[in-house]
Amino acid sequence: MFKRMTASLAVFLGAALVAAACSQQSVPSGSNQPQESEAALESQAAEQLQTASPALQQEEPTASPNTEAEVTPSPSEAPAAKLYKMDSVYRFKPLDEGATDKVVLLTFDDGPHNKEVLTSLLDTLDKHKAKAIFFVNGYRVKANPDLLTLIHERGQTIGNHSWDHINLKKESAAKVEQQVADVQDTVKELTGEAPKFFRPPYGSGNDSVKEIVKNHGMLYMTWSNGSLDWEQKSPGDPDKVVASVLEQLHPGANILMHELAWTAEALDKLLTQLEDKGYGFIDPAAIDTKQSN
Repeated sequence: MFKRMTASLAVFLGAALVAAACSQQSVPSGSNQPQESEAALESQAAEQLQTASPALQQEEPTASPNTEAEVTPSPSEAPAAKLYKMDSVYRFKPLDEGATDKVVLLTFDDGPHNKEVLTSLLDTLDKHKAKAIFFVNGYRVKANPDLLTLIHERGQTIGNHSWDHINLKKESAAKVEQQVADVQDTVKELTGEAPKFFRPPYGSGNDSVKEIVKNHGMLYMTWSNGSLDWEQKSPGDPDKVVASVLEQLHPGANILMHELAWTAEALDKLLTQLEDKGYGFIDPAAIDTKQSN
């Protein structure tokens, strides 16, 4: 741009000199007007230049060092790659034949209701860099909205476990719709995201329940490995939780646990032993809900 402007100035200056010379040559013969020297012509051209358009006189502006950063948008976060699908018996298999099948899905039902227990579970998951699905009940979310947002803020996945934890298989389609939809709406209102996974209370459902769940864009699942933590009475035995899971362990296991004090106490030992056996933990975001079942 600077070079173009310099050229323009040169053209303008030359034109001014020519115009001044022509003006001198046009003086009639015999006129008393004195002849102007070359220096005078240059001075006249310079004066004309001073009155030229400011656009011809201005220098090329200096670019702001932050110009590129200001106009370049930051890239959006890419969605997680889909690595696993669920089969008809609720186990997970890799989509890629070269991927390992030595993985498990961690799930916790019937919350949120105890901040101390929940925080312990979240801390242990973070320690092992593990993700899980927390299947929540609507009535407990209503009573403890801060605990639901805690799960979300800690980077874990929220699943739908119905509003009242009732046997949906015994209910009308209208009742099931209400039990499912109310949780969807409440969770989305609190976190900005509706659940993508559904687990029926007691693992009890039928084709009608499955269809309603599917219409809400969720993957229906029960489990393939039960910790039996729910069979214990307080104070429960953490070692029994670990033993139960390991006895039923299989590749792609869908492990059912609950928001219970003895389960929280058992979790670090359980995850350590799973890792020692070469198992990893499925990130729910890596489950392809469209290719499952």
